[in-house]
Amino acid sequence: MKRVVMAHPSPDLYGSDRMLLQSVRALVDEAEVLVTLPCEGPLADRLRAEGADVEVLDVPVLRKAYFSPWGLARLTVLLATRLPAMVAFLRRRRPDVLYVNTLTIPWWLLAGRLSRVGRVACHVHEAEAQLPGPIRRALCLPTRLAHITIANSASCRSRVVADGAPPATTITIHNGVAVPAMGPPREHPEGALVLIGRLSPRKGSDVAVRATAILSSRGRDVVLRVVGDVFPGYEWFDRQLRELAGPNVIFAGFTDPVWEHLADADVVLMPSHGESFGLVAVEGMMAGRPVVASDVQGLNEIITHGETGLLVPADDPVALADAIESLLDDWPRAQAVAAKGQADALARFAVPHYQDRLRSAIFDILPHG
Repeated sequence: MKRVVMAHPSPDLYGSDRMLLQSVRALVDEAEVLVTLPCEGPLADRLRAEGADVEVLDVPVLRKAYFSPWGLARLTVLLATRLPAMVAFLRRRRPDVLYVNTLTIPWWLLAGRLSRVGRVACHVHEAEAQLPGPIRRALCLPTRLAHITIANSASCRSRVVADGAPPATTITIHNGVAVPAMGPPREHPEGALVLIGRLSPRKGSDVAVRATAILSSRGRDVVLRVVGDVFPGYEWFDRQLRELAGPNVIFAGFTDPVWEHLADADVVLMPSHGESFGLVAVEGMMAGRPVVASDVQGLNEIITHGETGLLVPADDPVALADAIESLLDDWPRAQAVAAKGQADALARFAVPHYQDRLRSAIFDILPHG
């Protein structure tokens, strides 16, 4: 049986973490799958339940804290000690495929080449258009060490190719999303809004909180449920959000699974400043709830404005509030948009299609046996 090592930067259960579970499900029937994580966490137990082995390797994850002279010096010292251990690990495990999930652990691509793994794949879940050009190009440079680079959307592929990923070996595979069956939207809306995901400036969490305050000032009886937590080091943003929020904002913290929050929502929000794909938007559509999202890369590839959801300018709480109000004031239209969005998402982002394409990208050029 083939052997696959999958390197992943997080033990949590957010977007790219949940997509790793789908990737494991795609491969585990045809290969022995071992996943490396930087530490134990909720993802580890889920991976083991899917049939993968898990090994903790203390490998640095690229964060903005390293984007300074002192940070780069510290990262260089870390890699000088960790890279030999990564190479030794791969030589000991002798995988047929090394699958590196996200651009935030690019040293795994180098380790794969140094240890002569037969097939090195990089799955890109980031398309950071707002970063300075030199940093974007530096992030994409390691993809030249991969035999194949998988982008999770066409806009993501365009971004990483423009920043240096080899076009001939960079393909697009849209994420596959599975949502359990749930009831239709309420017959009459109650003003229940939901925002799911990491709490960060990039996700526009503050925009959703400000939009909720605007709606309240207009006399709208709305409640925003914020589902998620912050990366370590971003506790300041959590404090800022809580100071900004009124009594009609509920901080639910990290929750897995998130389906109960989608089922209880009238409108799903995704006011990000940029997304390579937009997993929560697709989950909201598949749940049959109207979605309001920012008109940015990734999200405008998923949503057709006015037909399968609503798109608004990024970082514009007034526009977000107006879009939410338009749905609550014309609920038959909101239900029609939700129904069309659900049908479109089910047709385009089904899990079997994702898994078939991923297996093909990973295994097709390997010898059988």
